[in-house]
Amino acid sequence: MSHHTETLVIGAGPAGLTAAYLLSKKGRSVTVLERDPAQVGGISRTVSHNGYLFDIGGHRFFSKSQAVVDLWDEILPNDFIERPRLSRIYYRGRYYAYPLKAFEALRNLGVFTSAACVASYLYARLRPIEEPKTFHAWVRNQFGERLFAIFFKTYTEKVWGMSCDAISADWAAQRIKGLDLGAAIRDGIKRSLGLRKRAPAGGPVIKTLIESFRYPRRGPGMMWEAAAAKIEAQGGHLRLDRSVDSLSYDAGTGIWTVAARRADGSRETFTARNVISSAPVRELVDAIRPRPLSTFNARALKYRDFLTVALIAKSDKNFPDNWIYIHDPSVKVGRVQNFRSWSPEMVPDADHTCLGLEYFCFEGDGLWNADDAELVELAKREIGQIGLIDPADVVDACVVRQPKAYPVYDEEYAGHVVTVRRELERDFPTLHLVGRNGMHKYNNQDHAMMTAMLTVENILCGRRRHDVWRVNEDAEYTEAGVSGAEAALGSERLVPRKVA
Repeated sequence: MSHHTETLVIGAGPAGLTAAYLLSKKGRSVTVLERDPAQVGGISRTVSHNGYLFDIGGHRFFSKSQAVVDLWDEILPNDFIERPRLSRIYYRGRYYAYPLKAFEALRNLGVFTSAACVASYLYARLRPIEEPKTFHAWVRNQFGERLFAIFFKTYTEKVWGMSCDAISADWAAQRIKGLDLGAAIRDGIKRSLGLRKRAPAGGPVIKTLIESFRYPRRGPGMMWEAAAAKIEAQGGHLRLDRSVDSLSYDAGTGIWTVAARRADGSRETFTARNVISSAPVRELVDAIRPRPLSTFNARALKYRDFLTVALIAKSDKNFPDNWIYIHDPSVKVGRVQNFRSWSPEMVPDADHTCLGLEYFCFEGDGLWNADDAELVELAKREIGQIGLIDPADVVDACVVRQPKAYPVYDEEYAGHVVTVRRELERDFPTLHLVGRNGMHKYNNQDHAMMTAMLTVENILCGRRRHDVWRVNEDAEYTEAGVSGAEAALGSERLVPRKVA
């Protein structure tokens, strides 16, 4: 069976659905293919288990782009709630507020460790490593060796499953660029003394220091299920249970032919003028026929996978954090989500709590392949060791595995991405890469959406007016909307960002 559409979108995550929504709103013919047999939203979906709802990673709805905020409000106009923002770090049996509270940190670390951290920081600033190439070297230059060891090394290596000496400095530059230790300490002292004032109206917003955020009352999946419904209401088509396994381009006619396979083995063919892909670069390039010369480069790209063990417990122990970063090397868990603090509607029983323990892994390794029962026992043991809830109070649990949650920034990734991008743009002018995995770029949800918004403008005007690759975590966007974004994309405000 063959279907024709003007634009074919691969992947129904935030980027793919944003593109399809905006194109169908303009009356353009669009079809979305999604591998998942039941849900849209990708990593931003909401999982339901016996009435309990939880995220895959936690998604705060905050953006410096007014165009993105307006689009959220347009798609989901009546279901946002305002939530307080709180995250803490757990290290050696103690909790540290994040962002930093100076006096609390000094008290927890102790006088001697605190003094050693300051001395290490001063030494690093006096004798920096020239042109740091690795995450370790970059962070050491910014914060000193002692602070690197306490607040960066363990957690970062849990996230990536590799040494900080093997992770590119690009990762640090992209995620924590601009975090000034002196400024953080000054802000922490003001916080500790209760002197910190809100930014003036219209003034700069430091993204990591925001004290509240908006959130769909039943999780981020609400947003993307609403987007999917509106796409179909606007005449677009959404096809679940479709795994794209081949794409070919006829340069003479400018037509793409795309084949997709369903779980039952049946196949469908789609033809399109434009293809927008949010599929992982490695999978996309491997599916193009004939295979591009850059297939080797695409196959060299790596991904970090992720699983959540949700523990439901009959417990009155409550804590206000949205999540807690686990910097303690004695446990495997990397982060703990507290779903009631995201929204009370995520947890239907008032006398129960639901915590999500997040484990970073590689698809096929010991954690990924472990039985669900084994993973639940590990999570119960570790949540007890951390002291958040009593394992005996756990009454139900659920395991969700998420492949390709994070594109890996190893030392070679940037060269591979450039090579792939150059060949695809040269040979396939109507193939557009968007989103986190589509661009092998650690984009947040709002930035993934912005890559799609700019791509839609490119398609509508018939040329690559916007360079979507300039959208990243620190990009400034003007409040004039997408049309004003081009002027802003090169202008970056240095803002502190928590790694992963």
